[in-house]
Amino acid sequence: MPRLSPSRLLPLVALTSCVTGPSTPTDSPPAPRVELAAPAGDLWYQHAVFYEVFVRSFQDSNGDGKGDLAGLISRLDYLNDGDPSTTSDLGVDALWLMPVFESPSYHGYDTTNYERIHPDYGTNADFERLCAEAHRRGMRVIVDLVLNHTSTQHPWFQEAAASPDSPRRDWYLWNATDPGWRPPWDQFAQGATWHPLQGAYYYGVFWGGMPDLNMRTPAVREEAKRLATFWLDKGVDGFRLDAVRYLIETGGGLTGQADTAETHAFWKEFAAHVRSVKPDAALVGEAWTTTPLIAPYYGSTAQVPQGDELPLNFNFPLAEEIIKAARLGNGSGLTLKLAEMRNRYPAGVADAPFLTNHDHVRVATQLDGKPGALVSAASLLLTLPGAPFIYYGEEVGLLNGTTANDEAKRTPMPWDGSKGGGFTTGTPWFAFAPGQQGTHVAAQTAAPGSLRSRYRDLIHARHTTPALARGGLVLLTSTRSVSTPTLAFLRTLGDERVLVVHNLGESSETTGPLALEGDTLEPLFTDPTVRAPVRDGGAWHITLPARATGIWRVR
Repeated sequence: MPRLSPSRLLPLVALTSCVTGPSTPTDSPPAPRVELAAPAGDLWYQHAVFYEVFVRSFQDSNGDGKGDLAGLISRLDYLNDGDPSTTSDLGVDALWLMPVFESPSYHGYDTTNYERIHPDYGTNADFERLCAEAHRRGMRVIVDLVLNHTSTQHPWFQEAAASPDSPRRDWYLWNATDPGWRPPWDQFAQGATWHPLQGAYYYGVFWGGMPDLNMRTPAVREEAKRLATFWLDKGVDGFRLDAVRYLIETGGGLTGQADTAETHAFWKEFAAHVRSVKPDAALVGEAWTTTPLIAPYYGSTAQVPQGDELPLNFNFPLAEEIIKAARLGNGSGLTLKLAEMRNRYPAGVADAPFLTNHDHVRVATQLDGKPGALVSAASLLLTLPGAPFIYYGEEVGLLNGTTANDEAKRTPMPWDGSKGGGFTTGTPWFAFAPGQQGTHVAAQTAAPGSLRSRYRDLIHARHTTPALARGGLVLLTSTRSVSTPTLAFLRTLGDERVLVVHNLGESSETTGPLALEGDTLEPLFTDPTVRAPVRDGGAWHITLPARATGIWRVR
């Protein structure tokens, strides 16, 4: 869901580095080591590469200008053709579909029927066919499940609003007067959260058209679990859970409207139910906040190693630092964020890193379309631990549209340079982003140096290198440096160690000395102009051109 203000990051504490570089003061003791453990267990979603799709903007099959499920099915081979011997597909492991259920809006976050596919997209049978076709290619499918609120047009709300004596009155929150709560984004947020209707007020934290469900009501909780079962039985492999921080309110203010103990208790209950139906189903939480507040949404790892609440949580603070590192050519903030994650996250849980999603200005626009910066962002995303999420079009450098609304973040996918962009034979539901004639899939698919080729090659490297896909991380770059043009870390799994070095800057840089226990560095992925590492005594020195990446297996 869109937010009205950016997150306010808490002060970070530098925890570690295991290599002392020239920027580390010689009279200071070495910082503690930053090491993120490999995820406990080996569930598919802990290391899958996800691809976020806005169905309305991906592929139109019938010429009405709106993408649909049949169109998405026709493009599955672009994402993963199911044949490991081919190299033209992107190679992603799973799809995340933004809301596909009945809704009066284009975006679908105000649901009117949780059991029916939006008619613009097709039918329930089309959806089941999509799941079957994705599974045939080795891809999983998760869908957006919006449990915080419905549309005011949902029959539940219509019945609840009809009378104070309605059996569904307590499915929503009502009050005789307006309590005057402000939105819980931060202490400066303004706007109404209680909305007048027929002599009473109902609570809708985002806006009046989306009233919050009352998860304190047992029947509502049971309905949420029933709906999860309904879609799991139809082939869904999990859910992206919207606005997870705002489920159950205990009063006004930041502590009463967000991150309450009751909210965490519900997610544990919901997760336990989902595991009972499909033990390997993915649950991905959208907690758009700071690292210390995201971490508790994993829950306890005592009985459920991946966390008994939400086993994946989008890492919004890390996304900010990846983009900042790519824009500024300086990874110092990223090293500190990794250190904070080590200090805050439960050991052995899986991260969900990303660059941007449907609520953000696209990464290509944030980075001014600069090829080098886009290369750095992609390289960082796909070499860090966890399950990376790619927003559709990021792999070709898709820019934002020209308007200021959310639609501009969700423009049609440019498949080619034609008038309809290969997206539709009709008029697109929304205009293409600038540069569509040159920035499109067809232009980049066969080009070895294209941004799309980089995404594809790095995804392939993850698939063929267990430590890169499923391993932990040992940071080799000092967290004490205020300027870090190079970022180096080890990815480790069992006996396999993989060295990753990024040059984020605009000039050639040398990293080292890196004291690694190994006689050789076997290249797994290197940019064409990267020189072979040089060993001097017991240490390695690596020189990388501007914006280059090198990945080696340590033997």
